[in-house]
Amino acid sequence: MAATKREREQARKRQEKWERRQAQVRARRRRVFALVAVVAVVALFGGTLVVSGVAGGLGGAADPTPTPAAADCPTASTQARSGGKLPDPAAAEDRSWTATVQLCTGSGESDLVVELDGAAAPQAVASFVSLADQGYFDGTGCHRLTTSGIYVLQCGDPTGTGTGGPGYSYGPIENAPEDDVYPAGTIAMARVGGDGASMGSQFFVVYEDSTIPSDAAGGYTVLGTVTSGLDAVQAVADAGVAGGAGDGAPASPVIIEGVETQ
Repeated sequence: MAATKREREQARKRQEKWERRQAQVRARRRRVFALVAVVAVVALFGGTLVVSGVAGGLGGAADPTPTPAAADCPTASTQARSGGKLPDPAAAEDRSWTATVQLCTGSGESDLVVELDGAAAPQAVASFVSLADQGYFDGTGCHRLTTSGIYVLQCGDPTGTGTGGPGYSYGPIENAPEDDVYPAGTIAMARVGGDGASMGSQFFVVYEDSTIPSDAAGGYTVLGTVTSGLDAVQAVADAGVAGGAGDGAPASPVIIEGVETQ
C-alpha cells in the first residue's frame, strides 16, 4: 500500500512538472512572437533593432552576477530556496535511480539523463532526489563553466551566485575516485574547499576527462553518470565562458527547466 501511495505521489509531481513546463513553453512562444512582431515593425519603418543582454564553488564563488536566460528560455531564478530537512540516506534505497534533467540552452531544449548510484553515494543521492521531487532545481541556471585545467559545468544554485544552497549541508564525502580522475559524464557534488561536510544542492557535470586534485578534506562525491545528452553540455562548453575567460558564467546560458527521478 505504501509503495502504491508513493507511486501516486510521484505521478502527481511528474504531472505538475509537465504542466509547469508546458506553461513555460507557451510563455516562450508568446515572447518569440512578440519579438518577431517588433522586428517586423522596425524593418517596415527602416529602423535598426539591436537586441543585447548582460552576462552575468568544486569550491570558490562564481561571478556574483546571475546567469542570464537565453532568448527562448525562461528567466533563471535568483531567489534563495529552502530544500526542507536533510533526508535520511536510507531514502536512496540502496539502488540506482534515473534522473532526467530538462535543459534549455542557447541551442534549444534537451534532456540530460543521469544514472544515480544510491548504493555508492546514499546521502548525496537521497538529497538530490528529494530536492528534484520538490521542484527545487526547476528554473535554476547553471552558473559556472570551466574550460581550462578542469572541464565542468556547475549547477544547482537557485541564486545563481555560487553561494546558494538548500538550507542544509551534509557530509562526509562519498564515492570519490582514489586517483582524482573524473571521466567525462561524471556527476559530482560541489563543496567548500577543505570542508567535506559542506555539500548542499550544487553539483557539477564533467564534460571532458578531468583530474581534480583532492584537498585536505579529500575528493568530490560522485553521485552518478550521464547516460544520454552530454553533447548538450559539450555544446555549452564549446561556446565558452562569458567574456572569454576560462572560468565563469557560460556564454551560452543554461537553465534547468525541471528534474524528474524514478
